[in-house]
Amino acid sequence: MKIIRKTVLMQQYALRCKREGKKIVLVPTMGALHDGHISLLRRAKKTGGCLVASIYVNPTQFGPKEDFSRYPRPFRDDAALCEKEGVDVLFAPSVLYGAAHSTWVEETACSVGLCGASRPSHFKGVATVVAKLFNIVQPDTAVFGQKDAQQCEVIRQMVGDLNFPVRLIIAPTLRERDGLAMSSRNRYLTLEERMRAPQFHAILEEASKLPPKRVAGVAAKKLGADGFVVDYVQIFQNRLCAAVFLGKTRLIDNVPMPAVNCASSRKRPAK
Repeated sequence: MKIIRKTVLMQQYALRCKREGKKIVLVPTMGALHDGHISLLRRAKKTGGCLVASIYVNPTQFGPKEDFSRYPRPFRDDAALCEKEGVDVLFAPSVLYGAAHSTWVEETACSVGLCGASRPSHFKGVATVVAKLFNIVQPDTAVFGQKDAQQCEVIRQMVGDLNFPVRLIIAPTLRERDGLAMSSRNRYLTLEERMRAPQFHAILEEASKLPPKRVAGVAAKKLGADGFVVDYVQIFQNRLCAAVFLGKTRLIDNVPMPAVNCASSRKRPAK
């Protein structure tokens, strides 16, 4: 496995692959890799292209009071895992923004509401860094996880609007045996919180079977009763999406709504 730290070297490598007729598949991550990331790497590997994984803790998608400084960065372990999974190139830049950086990519429809309401600059940072990664790595295909449902829609919209020649693969959410969606932030949970955390997914699953008008209210009430502090619960793109705090840890998850309950397809989140 080749580890590339500099943007210009990654671009040169990507262009050389293109000249040789090789396809490139990208799995963007912020590191602290877990089995959910492994599932994305394995899905990407099936495309048959040169597999590039990126690790970059993107400062522009963190709010001023969020966990950028303490976000886990176990690079040695992450690199070993990538090599074991057959990654061809690990792109791990130390910085992607120059001191005079002033250009941003901002999606203004899918990014409103849900996480966009409580994290107003988050998706601008996400869209900008993904656009930068697409320009640097030049992927033919990129793989993202369904757990970040709103992020997937923002990126899908950006790819279409800005004519990126990238095919998106949205892979299913990987879960622990007790149903908790895998996340790098799960390691923040205390033992007691970790025991309670699976109820988040269980409550969403149960509520998703209710009539649409009752879903959000019932889920929010049950989450609150179980000790979660609710950020939002909302139907978006035919999925029941939610974000909660358990202690100091913010968790997100989503589950599909049964077809009979789907009010519409491609519905925008509320402002």
